[in-house]
Amino acid sequence: MYLPVTTTSIYAVLLAILFLALCFRVMSERRRAHVSFGEGASETLRRRIRAQANFVEYAPITLILMALLELQGAGSFMLNLIGLLLLAGRGTHALGLGSVPEQRLLRIIGIALTILAIVLAVIALLAIAIFG
Repeated sequence: MYLPVTTTSIYAVLLAILFLALCFRVMSERRRAHVSFGEGASETLRRRIRAQANFVEYAPITLILMALLELQGAGSFMLNLIGLLLLAGRGTHALGLGSVPEQRLLRIIGIALTILAIVLAVIALLAIAIFG
């Protein structure tokens, strides 16, 4: 069965590329720090692991919300707004959290953009469910 979620698919691909970049950053630091499991004593590795994990904690639920919106017929403006906010938010947050020393402003901006994307998706889905 074909499900028309092309806009969501584009953002899923872009986010997957960002996720792979975060994975490679973790692997690179593991090699540099000679740590095969856990984080060892490396603050950089600890931060990169958390940046990758935090990405995994937020991106999937937002993509699910986007797919549901797209299946309900939401317009491309709303879907692209949510997708761009999520992409920018996850990238910015990862840069801020994964840096030593931490770039706190990037981290704050990143989580704010991500939360905004989720809130917009939730409001849009509720509006569609209630008002058709």
